[in-house]
Amino acid sequence: MSLIKFNRNRLPFFDDRISSWIDTDDFFSDDFFTRDRNLPAMNVKENKNDFEIELAVPGFSKKDIEVTLEDNMLHICAEKNLEEIKEEDSYTRREFNYTSFDRKLKLPTSVDRTKKVKAAYKEGILSLSLRKKEEANEQTKKVIDIA
Repeated sequence: MSLIKFNRNRLPFFDDRISSWIDTDDFFSDDFFTRDRNLPAMNVKENKNDFEIELAVPGFSKKDIEVTLEDNMLHICAEKNLEEIKEEDSYTRREFNYTSFDRKLKLPTSVDRTKKVKAAYKEGILSLSLRKKEEANEQTKKVIDIA
């Protein structure tokens, strides 16, 4: 079973100005959980032996990103200093924006916290691999009869 997300962008009459005007308290949020718009897009994939997490963080370098694992929380954050604009640079339009982000993910109990987390950053995508516990791999699928 999958969750279907509500996409606010498909309804042009429900933009931020109108939803704040009618005081919806972000009722029409496009994510199941409360999500800040400055957070990078994320993919999570569960395999037999591990979890793969990908975050889209273009514009950052490896030294800007910090990944930590503490107890049952995976903490991913990045900070980039603002680009200094020189006086001789005259932009007609400037949209590049690299802001910091701070994202914490609660890990499932099946993640083996004693194993090393593998991390790689390539072409704006941060990839993480978290190993599962051996007993998590041995779980078998149970079929439930519907009455």
